[in-house]
Amino acid sequence: MPTANESVIGHIVDVQGGLLTATLAEDEQGASPVVTIAGEDILVGQIGSYVAIRQHDINIIAIVTRMTEQEALLGASIETPTGEKARLPFAKRMARLTPIGSIDPDGQFTRGVGRYPTTGAEVHAIGTADIAKMFERYQSKGFSVGTVATHPSLKVCLDPSNLFGRHFAILGQTGSGKSWTVASLVQRTVAVMPRAHIIILDLHGEYCWKREDGSRHYAFADKIVRHVDARELEIPYWLMTYAELCDLLIEHSEREATNQTAFFRDSLFEGRQKENTTAMPPLGLSRVTVDTPIYFSLDELIAKVKAKNIERVGNRQGPMFGNFDRFLMRIESKLNDSRYDFLLKPQKRNTSASLSVMLRDFVGLGTQKAAVTVIDLSSVPFDVRPTVAAQIGRLAFEFNYWNPKYREFPILLICEEAHAYIPRAAESQFAGARKSMERIAKEGRKYGVGLAVVSQRPHEVSETVLAQCGTFICLRITNPNDQAYVRSLVPESEGDLISVLAGLGRGEALVLGEAVPLPTRLQFDKPNPSPNSDDVDFYNMWKTGPTDLDVDAIVKRWRSQER
Repeated sequence: MPTANESVIGHIVDVQGGLLTATLAEDEQGASPVVTIAGEDILVGQIGSYVAIRQHDINIIAIVTRMTEQEALLGASIETPTGEKARLPFAKRMARLTPIGSIDPDGQFTRGVGRYPTTGAEVHAIGTADIAKMFERYQSKGFSVGTVATHPSLKVCLDPSNLFGRHFAILGQTGSGKSWTVASLVQRTVAVMPRAHIIILDLHGEYCWKREDGSRHYAFADKIVRHVDARELEIPYWLMTYAELCDLLIEHSEREATNQTAFFRDSLFEGRQKENTTAMPPLGLSRVTVDTPIYFSLDELIAKVKAKNIERVGNRQGPMFGNFDRFLMRIESKLNDSRYDFLLKPQKRNTSASLSVMLRDFVGLGTQKAAVTVIDLSSVPFDVRPTVAAQIGRLAFEFNYWNPKYREFPILLICEEAHAYIPRAAESQFAGARKSMERIAKEGRKYGVGLAVVSQRPHEVSETVLAQCGTFICLRITNPNDQAYVRSLVPESEGDLISVLAGLGRGEALVLGEAVPLPTRLQFDKPNPSPNSDDVDFYNMWKTGPTDLDVDAIVKRWRSQER
């Protein structure tokens, strides 16, 4: 057993490519040892803690991923009732270690392990001062988001350029603290970088909600955030691409779908061409396509479809007679549904000239400038929510794609509940939304558009999108399928670390990837103010909650779709 001022806590007994096993030294009572380094008491073997493995000129940093006990035998023996000699058994503490990097001769930490130790190598405990040296290269940017879970006095700074510029994912089951983490990150981002441009797709109204007195409560300071109801923003139908319009209006499984899409394409092209020549002020575009973001009349397009649907050639039915019956029923149904008015019957965005004003609002450059734009999708119909989310993502991408100053104006798009509109299944009904987000994931980095994917069901999110993420912020995940999926996405050398996810507390995460110098078990700072995502307190509410409610008011809000 080492004395209090020694750092050796055990020795390596098994070496594999991405896994090392060590036996830990015991004190006389067999208790797990506590070592003291620079006045700091360190409990050996904590899950997520760091150790150093040293042998000659090899100096490896590893993280503890499992602690167990294995029966071993003492050298002494006892006599059994039959007169035979038997050795005394006792429990030997074993630690599973995942190597994550090396310390070079200059004392600098580098990712990856080039040379592995052999059995017998010493395992050393390392204190806060040594760990701080490994994090110090990111300290200068001041983007501190929390503390090392096993060393609460040690602040952790992420690299914001790598975090936002190379996409990241926040993954964790319900109640693990995803919204807490998003709010904490965004609050810290704006504090350090006040000219940030962040768009949050808020599916459940967690970042801005109404109190009982009608006032609004924000998860961010009022002066930095702008809340927009997706219906009031009015992302109109004419901004949708041909493919998005087809997803919304045409059922691809129908027998007549081929004829519908062909004629719809021609009619859409004619409508956009007409706007190019008749708009006031004139657009003067030399070339127009079915995807050009200019106005076209939906009423005129429907009139053309109706005429084609009943067209006769002489006394005979035309070649497309009756082919659009279901198409017309479908579009009329949506036009008669007030929930779709913000999309199909825009009041403000009904001219091509309105696009510039909308984009200024969209990226926080409107009358009320804001670093954070929260787009509330909670009141948008579920079946059209993916289309709207995809449009928002596409507009963010297109804005910077055509922005000559995109390098000076990077945008971050945070996709809450991403599994709802960026599905893994290619044949999903939300294929159009999936393709739009995948394009951002694959090409956004080149044009200053970062993507943050937030999901409670990682294995239901597009693998293409998650594979492009450079950093993973993994909160508590207990589902084996989700754990296996996340393990397949992270670097092979860090796959064993996923086993710690089931034991994480709220707001505690395992951070892997390019934004941290080494895999880190991190406790995020509590956001202030907090998002509206706390669990409902059943116990207290069922003891002291209200005895009656204004049901008429609830019905009114339901009918008016106002939360």
